[in-house]
Amino acid sequence: MGMFEPYRAIGCITSGVPFSVQRLGTETFVTLSVGKAFHVFNCAKLNLVIVGPELPHKITALASYRHYTFASYSSHIAIFNRAHLLSTLSNHPAKIKLLFLFGDHLISLDLLGNLFLWPLSNILNNLNTPSAHILLPHDFTPTSISHPDTYLNKLLIASHQGPMQLWNISTRKLIFHFNGWNSPITSCVSSPALDVVAVGCADGTIHLHNIRYHQELLTFTHSTRGSVTALSFATDGQPLLASGGSSGVISIWNLEKKRLQSVIREAHDSIITSLHFFANEPVLMSSSADNSVKMWIFDTTDGDPRLLRFRSGHSAPPLCIKFYANGRHILSAGQDRAFRLFSVVQDQQSRELSQRHVTKRAKKLRVKEEEIKLKPVIAFDCAEIRERDWCNVVTCHMDTAQAYVWRLQNFVLGEHILNPCPENPTPVKACAISACGNFAILGTAGGWVERFNLQSGIRRGAYVDMSESRSCAHDGEVVGVACDSTNTLMISAGYQGDIKVWDFKDCGLKSRWEIGCSVVKIVYHRYNGLLATVADDLTIRLFDIVALRLVRKFEGHTDRITDLCFSEDGKWLLSSSMDGSLRIWDVILARQIDAIHVDVPITSLSLSPNMDILATTHVDQNGVYLWVNQAMFSSTSNVDSYVSAKEVVSVKLPSISSTEPSQVEHSNELVNATRPKDAPAFPADDKQIPDLVTLSLLPKSQWQSLINLDIIKVRNKPIEPPKKPEKAPFFLPSVPSLSGEILFEPGELSANEKNGTGSEKEVKKARVDTPSSRFLYLLLSSKETGNYAAFTDYIKGLSPSTLDMELRMLQIIVDNDQQEVEKRPELLSIEQFLDYFIHELSSRNNFEFLQAVIRLFLKIHGETIWQQSHLQEKARKLLDIQCLVWKRVDKLFQSVRCVVSFLSNSQI
Repeated sequence: MGMFEPYRAIGCITSGVPFSVQRLGTETFVTLSVGKAFHVFNCAKLNLVIVGPELPHKITALASYRHYTFASYSSHIAIFNRAHLLSTLSNHPAKIKLLFLFGDHLISLDLLGNLFLWPLSNILNNLNTPSAHILLPHDFTPTSISHPDTYLNKLLIASHQGPMQLWNISTRKLIFHFNGWNSPITSCVSSPALDVVAVGCADGTIHLHNIRYHQELLTFTHSTRGSVTALSFATDGQPLLASGGSSGVISIWNLEKKRLQSVIREAHDSIITSLHFFANEPVLMSSSADNSVKMWIFDTTDGDPRLLRFRSGHSAPPLCIKFYANGRHILSAGQDRAFRLFSVVQDQQSRELSQRHVTKRAKKLRVKEEEIKLKPVIAFDCAEIRERDWCNVVTCHMDTAQAYVWRLQNFVLGEHILNPCPENPTPVKACAISACGNFAILGTAGGWVERFNLQSGIRRGAYVDMSESRSCAHDGEVVGVACDSTNTLMISAGYQGDIKVWDFKDCGLKSRWEIGCSVVKIVYHRYNGLLATVADDLTIRLFDIVALRLVRKFEGHTDRITDLCFSEDGKWLLSSSMDGSLRIWDVILARQIDAIHVDVPITSLSLSPNMDILATTHVDQNGVYLWVNQAMFSSTSNVDSYVSAKEVVSVKLPSISSTEPSQVEHSNELVNATRPKDAPAFPADDKQIPDLVTLSLLPKSQWQSLINLDIIKVRNKPIEPPKKPEKAPFFLPSVPSLSGEILFEPGELSANEKNGTGSEKEVKKARVDTPSSRFLYLLLSSKETGNYAAFTDYIKGLSPSTLDMELRMLQIIVDNDQQEVEKRPELLSIEQFLDYFIHELSSRNNFEFLQAVIRLFLKIHGETIWQQSHLQEKARKLLDIQCLVWKRVDKLFQSVRCVVSFLSNSQI
């Protein structure tokens, strides 16, 4: 087990799978695919409400019905009730391409043309048998499926070869074959007008066709190149048809005027996967493979749509990340030219920083937004100390001779542009902000290092080494700059392998040394004065800037090192490489303390200031992945118990949901596999989520009083004896209970018992066979039925003192006149209690209340259990179950503690 465990991924909104829209009551929800999992958003504010578990393979199609979600992956269909997996359908022989809800049936269609009809009433009741199967022709590859209104039991299926077919799924017969338009059909939807469908083709044409009379009504052609990938009709009375293309453009067609009404040119940066007009609303939703979903509203006077709300992430892999705001946010720069702020606590707070009206300027100049945006960020630095005063972020961009500043308080690009060495402009390669937040240090590809004032953007000095052949800081590219915490020293590193220490204020050179090989990257820790360098020889070197000497050398990576990061206290150094490894080095002990390997190499990493969360970005991955530091959220403080030393442990990437694929498929098998061999196998509650525990929902004071009952009794001991009331009550005496149920006191003895008549043997036999109290009666009956729910509810309703009395009634007192201890009936009740504890712990129900009862029980009967061998065996089983359950609960609580930590920090 490694020190860093996968937690979750952020910044993933949607993939290239069409979404599914479902209306429940007055609210509308959209289900989006995010690779192997799905997200459910509330369309009112596009806030995330459900995160589905991760599946073994990527989702290929989605459908939703009430609270149920159907997701196909490979040749299987997973059925979810909200986020809980109900069952899996596995009848398809090939990869499933389409899912379609047809009345009270689910239609599934795979690449080989197998169409299955599943009654919803059957599959929701675990009857996984299709009611019909249709095999399409072998030269007919389905691409779209739709149901024309009023066409009973009929489906219209389009193909990649060009033709369409109308099938009756009830009789399983082909009704009509449409020859098509000599182009592959990519989309087909039914219109509000009867008998009319819209067909989108790969050549960019849209055909409105009357399928009843086989007649062409209208034909539209996209002005941009590419195929028609999505279509949707407006249903609010406006005669509009929305079409999306592979170039990311959305076109709005007026069906009455038979012309193009408006075009959203920069709607998305990639192929549009689906469009949907909300019922009786002038709102259009679109999703794309660029990791975004947007809502457009038609409320302007000219009829053009405007952006209403959206959710988006990086459309291309991020290049560099850094924690901000005490670990609550992550700054991320990607290859999509976007500079984003992700919230670790709440996804709704994530946003892209503005670059000064890019959309408006691009529309005015009639160019693409990508041409207006700044080039991708290759390095940046931030300082929180001056966030409210002026710009506190500086960025270096690819092949750009200027550096830009950002004001994070307003989430906008700053007003100043930093232009070092205007006489000989070269791209800016490195940047750093001083600890005071007043200055920015820039290093260029031409070897120039210059200092700027962030408030005014004015130059405040250049660092020049007169011994160089040119008047510059380095004879070559500057790969990194840094400054100390007191604005005394400034450190710069050149690609040629020379590291120089400068006087921060006077800009004079104080010292320099050569590494001996090319330097790729440097990271400086301000508080311990250590500089970490990465060279071409795949060696990490640590230098003491004050002592000017090499203090540490770390070797182990076998490929190019991509990033370095110090922990906040300076004790750890984290490094990532293209060999897929992440290594954690102990700076003090000069050793590797942990190493993990992921399938996708890490390109950038950042450790939060609290050292509880590690954020990473990966090759060809658009999200930011979070890892939990187990040493920060575990009861043990020994780091060696979590690390793998020189051993490299293979770990999967954090999933978008917290449920692993193996837990989704084999939750019951996992529970049985991790149970000890000598532990009894009790059936778990089907309604309970695997690996989680349920609490009793009792007041905290009730179960805590069981632990401290002796102290409470001493504190509440009466000073004087109770006084007898003057008059007896006229009502029946009852026993108070927490559940509110009226319990009357037992009546008087029978006449035979009172007079002493009756056989003494019969009385003893009745006392042995019949439980003496309701407490023992419920325990015995629950033992016989194997269901302890009634007994648990009963003891939860008892007061702490009453429960203590019931347990003490079973205590064995050795007396000469009594029978031997082994034959006492109390031993049987104690054994039944141990069985009850084992069963409830295995079921993980009423967890905190049960822990208090076990402690009180062992306190009273611990000596008796120790003296009896058969009770000792029961106690060992109870101990094994307790250790197993607590170990798994403690592991799950690590993620909970992590979230609580972030929430507490956000409140500060």
